[in-house]
Amino acid sequence: MRDRALWALAVVVSLALLTAPALWNGFPLLQWDTGGYLARTYEGILVPSRAVIYGLILRAGVPFAFWPVLLLQAALTIWVVALTLRVHGFGRRPLLLLGVIAALSILTTLPWLTAILLTDIFCGLSVLALYMLLMRADALTRPERIALVILIAVSAATHNATLAVLLALTAAGAFVRLLDRERMPRVRLVNAVVALALGALTVFVTNYAVAKKLAWTPGGFSIAFGRMLQDGIVHKYLDAHCPDPHLRLCAVKDRIPQDADTWFWGSDLFDSMGRFAGLGKEMEIIALNAIVEYPTLQLKTAAIATARQLVKVRTGEGVLDDLWHTRIIIEQFTPALAPAMKAARQQAQGIDFTPVNALHYPLALIGMALLPLIAWLAFRRRLPKELGELAAVCMLALLANAFVCGALSNPHDRYGARMIWLAGFAVALALVRVLDERRALARGVSPAPAPLN
Repeated sequence: MRDRALWALAVVVSLALLTAPALWNGFPLLQWDTGGYLARTYEGILVPSRAVIYGLILRAGVPFAFWPVLLLQAALTIWVVALTLRVHGFGRRPLLLLGVIAALSILTTLPWLTAILLTDIFCGLSVLALYMLLMRADALTRPERIALVILIAVSAATHNATLAVLLALTAAGAFVRLLDRERMPRVRLVNAVVALALGALTVFVTNYAVAKKLAWTPGGFSIAFGRMLQDGIVHKYLDAHCPDPHLRLCAVKDRIPQDADTWFWGSDLFDSMGRFAGLGKEMEIIALNAIVEYPTLQLKTAAIATARQLVKVRTGEGVLDDLWHTRIIIEQFTPALAPAMKAARQQAQGIDFTPVNALHYPLALIGMALLPLIAWLAFRRRLPKELGELAAVCMLALLANAFVCGALSNPHDRYGARMIWLAGFAVALALVRVLDERRALARGVSPAPAPLN
């Protein structure tokens, strides 16, 4: 009975911590992209990088002012964290779960991901889910493995960048199998591939259900075009190839802003030329041809963008007070929620993330820097190998995310912040293991081993 009470307390307080920013705000936190996701199910059309599946999740939360969406995101986070603790030998410790959630809520960006109406939380959760499916499967029950497959599938369907990171981790798992088949049984890779295949199927099914089109969520080369635009490659290509009657951008090349965000989201010129629908094919042609014509420049700018993205991990990017697009979408399709939205702290006076990042940003960089140390200590058998593997997976995930969001898209703090809490989590597990061992040695007993896989 006492254990149940402690677990209930840990879960309830953890839910409160992970939704605290929204509770303090008086309404779920919003971002520019929130309106785009919500509008999918009302407008019935596909737009770049706005997954229909997350729009359906938001739509389901409308009757209760989106609060069920935040509770779902927080509950999934608690479950994944608790499961990760258990497979590393930290199970049956509800107060430890609460302590870890509390530490992550104060010291990392995590609660700002669970308390916002955005897909970002699913990236980190799916990385941990895939890690457990590939590396800790023997410590999981069959229902848990099925649940992780479903979580990975839904997460992969929420954003193309998340799918790309998961594909990179699965490819790394396949490489491990080439080196050591015993360490990576085929069934684990099969489960991972099935999860990602289900994610791809979910994209097609939900897109067809809402837009009546059997199509992938658009974006792709247009987003890559944006990175090349910002790096000066697009203007270099147009200067070399214009005039060209097949390229409409030739006529306006000197008016194209070099800032990708301005071009896509704040350019009257882009709007007048049909936005993604009107210029999508042309941007794809330019992006593909520019890769062929400037391979060395592409590699150089991609490497720089990846490095920049790796350290762009500040909390709160895009959580602004003037989100006119999201505001219009909510006023148009869910007018009953408009008064509460306008009265929220975010819209009424704005949120200053300067003091938040005075704490979060240096700790994020320190956590990322400690991941190689944890892996090395595990290699030297100073820490359990399981913790070294977790640190290695987190490092690979952060690098993959930096490449996908930096080199293939455009570096933004939001893209890094959605993943960086994983570094803090891995460091927290290593610290807990060290403290457990010291306490055990002080009592004159051998520390409990982590579960073998």
